[in-house]
Amino acid sequence: MYKKLSIKEWAVEDRPREKLLQKGTRSLSDAELLAILLGSGNASESAVELSRRILSSVQNDLSELSKKDAGFLLKFNGIGEAKAVNILAALELGRRRKENQSNQKVVITESKQAAQFFHPILEDLQHEEFWVLLLNRSNTVIDKFMISQGGLTGTVIDVKIILRTSLEKLASSIILCHNHPSGNLKPSDSDLKITKKIKDAARIMEISVLDHIIIAHDEYLSFADEGLI
Repeated sequence: MYKKLSIKEWAVEDRPREKLLQKGTRSLSDAELLAILLGSGNASESAVELSRRILSSVQNDLSELSKKDAGFLLKFNGIGEAKAVNILAALELGRRRKENQSNQKVVITESKQAAQFFHPILEDLQHEEFWVLLLNRSNTVIDKFMISQGGLTGTVIDVKIILRTSLEKLASSIILCHNHPSGNLKPSDSDLKITKKIKDAARIMEISVLDHIIIAHDEYLSFADEGLI
């Protein structure tokens, strides 16, 4: 009768942890890396097999997996809260690494650069976030900050906080950015109104609003490019 082998019974070179130590992280498949986070599988699957099934459910797309929440992971037999938290934490670390890479001192001279700056932060989110990018007189990035976080359809923006932070950081100009989890790039009426409200208020403080970028997955829309600002 066929006996299912546990990972501990595999050849040493086939065990994810040992393989990582011997050959490095680049030698492991996505499923093997995920299996290390899980630590164990279930009664009928090894950690690697369970990892393959999880990845298969998102078409083996780690970006799609990063959009999922704990509820999605808990549906898999063998995934409890602790394992779900491990996976979510690892995916968030990957997102923050991408974010830090885009947080180097850069000069923004066109909408494409602004979109590239914000894509790692916003492209995979399932809720809306509104961010502000602060620039000095040479259009070099000073800082960025999130002004609000909301649900699937919108956020609440406090213009006073935007202006106060911009003044504290001595910003000469700002770029607004938020995401549309729906994937629809078209600005809503509220998007247009808040942009005008921020622009009018910033003008009084001699701060220019250069653009407002909408991120929708891997695409973007620039208010400046579309003549909306």
